[in-house]
Amino acid sequence: MEPSCILSNKSDAPVSETNASSTNHTKYKEIISTLPRIEDRWYQSQQIREYQGFRFSQIMLQGIMSAQEQFKAQPTDIFICSHPKSGTTWLKALSFAILTRKRFIYPSTNPLLSELPHDVVPFIETLSFTDITSRDPELPLLSTHMPYTSLPKSVVECKCKIIYICRDPKDSFVSMWHFAGKLRGTRAETFPLEEACQKFCEGLYHGGPYWDHVLGYWKASLQFPERMLFIKYEDLQNDTFSYVRRMAKFMGCPFSMEEERQGLVPKVVDLCSFEILSNLEVNKSKKHSSSLRHIWKVEKNAFFRKGKVGDWENYLTADMAATIDQITEQKFSGSGLSFKAP
Repeated sequence: MEPSCILSNKSDAPVSETNASSTNHTKYKEIISTLPRIEDRWYQSQQIREYQGFRFSQIMLQGIMSAQEQFKAQPTDIFICSHPKSGTTWLKALSFAILTRKRFIYPSTNPLLSELPHDVVPFIETLSFTDITSRDPELPLLSTHMPYTSLPKSVVECKCKIIYICRDPKDSFVSMWHFAGKLRGTRAETFPLEEACQKFCEGLYHGGPYWDHVLGYWKASLQFPERMLFIKYEDLQNDTFSYVRRMAKFMGCPFSMEEERQGLVPKVVDLCSFEILSNLEVNKSKKHSSSLRHIWKVEKNAFFRKGKVGDWENYLTADMAATIDQITEQKFSGSGLSFKAP
């Protein structure tokens, strides 16, 4: 049976499960209250806490802890993993289109045309705020911003496949700065860029530090290449067709010769292009994402800004860029990972 994209919601869960979830979250809140606290200058709505070597917003940390304790991965699961603002929306769309291409033969029926990519490929740390046991077993595609070392044990033990996307930290930072403004409901400039850059370099934001997040997945991809596909956003933009084919093969559904003759690869790429997705009415909407509404009141249009490589040049000073590049070179030294042009 082909994958579907229907996910159950909280109202479908038995009362006993809902009560148990409420009890668990009370427990998580108590644990979180004991963790080291950092002022949230990005979203100005809550504190940032230190947990397992990373920093997380308090409300997201509840979801992370819930996922770590309750999520039961299946060997067939495929995870889209990333540091925040690294091309996640695009990768989700491509992965979903590839995996469900036989189900949605006619492009007009594809859920990507009527739903936000984050709603068809949900984050497990937000699913846990509803009913993590209600996931659709026919759609093995899930996602997370969690660091590799914080993934639920079942994800690693089941040897689930993981596709990780990373992006030049300068572009990730600028994208995150703009996104934070959307979440605050203010102009990005209300959080001065210079201060934001310093906080980013210090890893003082939800999901940070950037370099530790990327390195965790990079090292795992070297150790387990058969179940981890590591992609740079810049490479995906430069050679999208090749990476779509590579992703399909990695996920166990390679394009057949007949599909190649039918031009299915270009069709998938076109369907998921920034131009197409960003201009859909659903993605221009000011409505909140259904899968993220329990965490952030974020408008759907916030996930589509520019999608450009090198946009950081329009914002960062030479000193800011040099500082980020210096940290990147230092952190990635000896790892084999670099954002420098070959």
